[in-house]
Amino acid sequence: MRLAKTRSLASEWVAKGKVKLNMENVKPSKDVKIGDTLQISKNTATFSYKIIGMTDRRLGAPLVKECIIDTTPVEEVERFKVYQAAQSSYRQYGEGKPSKKDRRNLDDFLENWE
Repeated sequence: MRLAKTRSLASEWVAKGKVKLNMENVKPSKDVKIGDTLQISKNTATFSYKIIGMTDRRLGAPLVKECIIDTTPVEEVERFKVYQAAQSSYRQYGEGKPSKKDRRNLDDFLENWE
């Protein structure tokens, strides 16, 4: 239902126990029914969704709203936003240890210097 960016990421979440269906840990083969509540833990917050429709294929992002309702409390959304803001403040571009791309650019520059 497009709650994870990729299918492999979704199965990784299930394997790590970050996904709960009706307050219980699930396995990848667990059947989901209309009316079930899905909880996904991301970093410091837990997002909740109620399933109101089913489909036999993967939907585009705008159509997901027809199949699920976001029941996440406002406090959890705020907690996730605070976490994201804290993560982005660790290293601004050009500060701290160079990234792999920065290092490659520096190596290219120094090679062509002579």
